[in-house]
Amino acid sequence: MPNAFNFSASPFDCLTPDQQRLVRDSVDVVYYPEGEAILDVGTAPTHLFVIIKGFVTQYDGDEVITTYGPDDTFDGRGLVAGKTSNKFVAQEEVVAYQLARKTVTDLIASNATFGALLFSDLSNKLTALSQRQSQHELQSLTLSRVDEAFVRPAHFVDMGADVLSVVKVLQAQRTKCVLVRDRSSTPERLGVFTASTLQRAILNGTPLAQQKVGDLANFQLIAVRPSDQVGDALALLQRHRVHRLVVMDDNRVVGVLEALDLFSFLSNHSHLITVQVEAATDIEGLAQAAAQITRMVTTLYRSGTRVSLIARLVQDLNARLFERAWQLIAPADLVANSCLFVMGSEGRGEQLLKTDQDNGLVLRDGYTPPDNLEAICQSFSQALAAFGYPECPGHIMVNNPMWRKTSYDFGQMVKHWLLMPDANSLMNLAIFLDAHAVCGDAHLLQDAQQVLMRFATDNDAMLARFAAAIDAFGNSQGWWNRLLGLDDQQGLHLKKEGIFPLVHGVRSLALAEHLQETSTTARIDALVLKNVITPALGADLTQSLHFLMGLKLKAGVTEMETQREVSGLVNVAKLSTLERDLLKDALGVVKHFKALLRSRFKLDAL
Repeated sequence: MPNAFNFSASPFDCLTPDQQRLVRDSVDVVYYPEGEAILDVGTAPTHLFVIIKGFVTQYDGDEVITTYGPDDTFDGRGLVAGKTSNKFVAQEEVVAYQLARKTVTDLIASNATFGALLFSDLSNKLTALSQRQSQHELQSLTLSRVDEAFVRPAHFVDMGADVLSVVKVLQAQRTKCVLVRDRSSTPERLGVFTASTLQRAILNGTPLAQQKVGDLANFQLIAVRPSDQVGDALALLQRHRVHRLVVMDDNRVVGVLEALDLFSFLSNHSHLITVQVEAATDIEGLAQAAAQITRMVTTLYRSGTRVSLIARLVQDLNARLFERAWQLIAPADLVANSCLFVMGSEGRGEQLLKTDQDNGLVLRDGYTPPDNLEAICQSFSQALAAFGYPECPGHIMVNNPMWRKTSYDFGQMVKHWLLMPDANSLMNLAIFLDAHAVCGDAHLLQDAQQVLMRFATDNDAMLARFAAAIDAFGNSQGWWNRLLGLDDQQGLHLKKEGIFPLVHGVRSLALAEHLQETSTTARIDALVLKNVITPALGADLTQSLHFLMGLKLKAGVTEMETQREVSGLVNVAKLSTLERDLLKDALGVVKHFKALLRSRFKLDAL
C-alpha cells in the first residue's frame, strides 16, 4: 500500500500507531470510471472506501443525498449493518483506498472513537469531536498582563476619617474597599479598609462615627505591576491568602485587582462584564463592557465551551447591557411603565457575535410618556450602534413608531398580522414570536403575547404560508456541491442553508401548537413532549443547530482576527474532514426536517 494514506483525516486521525500500521497492512487501491455504481442498494459491502481522487454521489432512489470528495469515507454504516441502503455512483473517475471489513471491525473493537466517528449518529460524533478539542486557553490567559483583567478604580480616604463616613464612600462608589493614606509617615503608607474589616468595627461595640479607619486598616498591602502576568498575580493571592492586590505603576496607584474579578477573567469573563455593566454610570462606561462580550465569546469558543452555554451567557449579558443602557437614557417613570424587549436571535438566546438590532417597546395603557419619547428611543438605538450592534435594515427598533406602542395597540397589531396574513404580516409575526423582555414590566409584553396565542387559530392556509419561508433563502438543492467546492461560490452560507430553515421550521410547528417558548431548543423539547416530533429527531435538530452555530462562530472569529467583515460564509476548503462530515450530517438533518414540514403543512400545494 502507498505510504501516502492520510491519517490526519477523520476518522483515521484518532488511531494509535499500531492501529495505523494495521491499516497500512490491509488497504488496497481501486479505480472506478465515471458513472460506475460502486455500491448498489441491498448489496453486502465488503470494504470501507476512502476517496483519493474524484467524487462519489450517494442516491436514495433518484434523489441525491450527498457527494463525497477526497479524504471522505463511505459507506461505514452499510459495512456495519451488512447491507447498503443507498446507491453510490462515481460522479467522475474515482481512485480510492478500500479497507477490508475485518480490519474495520477490529479497529472499531479497539477504538471506540473511531467507531463513533465512522458510523454513529450526529450526537455521538459531536461528543467525539468535543473530547478531542484543544484546551490551551487557560494557559494563554494566565500569560496575559494584569492590566488586561478588570482593574477597579482606587478610592482613597485619610486614616483619620471615621468609619461611618468611610461606609458612605463604600456605598456611594459601589466598592468593597478603600485605600487608607497615612500621611504621617515618610514615604506615605497605604493601607486597605474592606467590607470585611467593617464587620470587626461593628463588633467592637463602639459607634462607627467614633472609630478611626486608620486603627482598623491593614497596611501590609500586596502589590503587582500592570505589566505583570495574570498567573503571577494569581500566585500572589494564593501565597499571601488575600482577596485583592493593589496595582502599582512605580509609586502611582493604578487600581485594585479583586480575586473574584481575576477568577472570572480566567474562567469566562461573564462576571467581569456584569460588574462593569452594573458599575457603569454613563454610556461610555457601558461601551467598554460591550467591547468585552465579543472577547469573551472568542475565549469561550477557543477553550471548547459548548455553544449552547456561550449563547446563554451572551443573552444574559446583552440583557443586562440593554437594561442598564435603557435605565441611563430613559427616565425612571418611563422605565417603570414600559417593557423593553428584544427579538430575533437575541430573543431566542442564540446570538453569539453581535448582529443587527431587533427590539421594541410596549407602553402601559393609560400612561402618558414623555414628550421627547422619540428622542429617547433614538438615543437608545444610537447607543446600541455605538456598542457594536448595527441598526436593523428593516428598521425593527424602538426608534420606529411601529415597534413602540401601548399594550392595547400592540395587541391590535398582532391580531391584524394573524387575520390579514400577507407577506409583511407573516414576517413581523415570525419576528415577534421570538420576543424576550429585558427591562421594565415584563407583564406588558406577556399580555401582547397572550393576544397572539389567543388569536392564533388553526388556520391551515395561514400556517402553510408562514411555514413556507423555510425555502426563502439559499438553494438547498446544491449545498453538497458548495460544500465540496464544485461550483463557483466562495463559501457556504450556513444561516441560509441550515440555521434559518431549522429555526423557522421549529417556530412554525410551535405556532401551530400554540407554544409560548421562545428559544429554538425549548420549542424542540416542547414539541417532543407533545409527540409532534420524535425524541430522535428532536435530539438531531438540537445538535445540528448547535453545530451549525459553532461552525458559523468559528468562521466569524477567523474573519475578525484577519480584520475582515463578518460575512456569515464558511470557507469549506478550510474545514477538517471531520467538520465536513459533521456538516453533511447536520445539513442532512435539516433536509429531512424540511421534507417533514412540507408534508405537515402541505407546502407542495401552495
